Amino acid sequence: VVIYSALAETTKDKVLAGMHLLQQPVPAVVLRAGLGPAPAPPETGARLDIIRRRGVLTVGYLPDSLPYAFFNAAGDLVGLDIELAHRLASELGVRLEFVPLDRDRAVEQINAGECDIAMSGVVVTTLRASRMLFTTSYLDETMALVTPDRLRNELATWDQLRLRPGLKLAIPNVPYFIQKVHERFPQAELQVIDELKQFFTAPDGSGADALVIAAERGSAWTLMYPQFSVVIPEPGVVKLPLAYPIGRHDQALATFVNTWIELKSKDGTIDALYKYWILGQNAAPRSPRWSIIRNVLHWTR
Repeated sequence: VVIYSALAETTKDKVLAGMHLLQQPVPAVVLRAGLGPAPAPPETGARLDIIRRRGVLTVGYLPDSLPYAFFNAAGDLVGLDIELAHRLASELGVRLEFVPLDRDRAVEQINAGECDIAMSGVVVTTLRASRMLFTTSYLDETMALVTPDRLRNELATWDQLRLRPGLKLAIPNVPYFIQKVHERFPQAELQVIDELKQFFTAPDGSGADALVIAAERGSAWTLMYPQFSVVIPEPGVVKLPLAYPIGRHDQALATFVNTWIELKSKDGTIDALYKYWILGQNAAPRSPRWSIIRNVLHWTR
């Protein structure tokens, strides 16, 4: 049985409040939802040339995309992908502008060129890959469940889930995931939710038995809601690749970012940021945030 329990109530807020960018950030403007400027007229030419000419890389982000993009207690936009965006801009010698994306319109926004690249923990799915141009994958997530502590031992294996009468599973409103979960658990009642917070704040006994989510994301949420645990059902691990959608299907920019991802993988940058943002190394003074990954699965990268 693979189970994670969150940190104590007294430490969870301190962990999130203390998360910050590790490297000196480049100058950046962070636009909030509903406060962005009027769309700029389309720019012609290769996207990479445009970025260098204007001196600004525009990065789309999804608010509350823990642990990849979120606002800390100081109101700063932080996260693994936000950190990587600063690294990319620094190496290009440009400033940053972060543009909020609407989850319901993100594909249209990216394809219309409202941002050069989206960096916010975007999972690659077949449908998304048919509609957007993605870079190569830079990280894999692990499919898991978040469940109330009282149910964690009852949902530890795939067989327990399949045989559980009246199984109710909450799932993000992503058609690919909905289809895959339905195929794996045809007997389950699926509760499609637009905001993950809906699962955690449902009155006791009225919500789903578990939320289908990546372990990396679920662990972050259990810091805020410590009465929940992350469970990775056994046997077998299901991986979910993350990649960056590219604005306006610009293949030349995608090729450049692919090379950059390989370089950041080879020089240890992605590994170091994974240890901080995902494993929680040096994020909490008393104990690591994501014990499920470090201590149980022994994923030390």
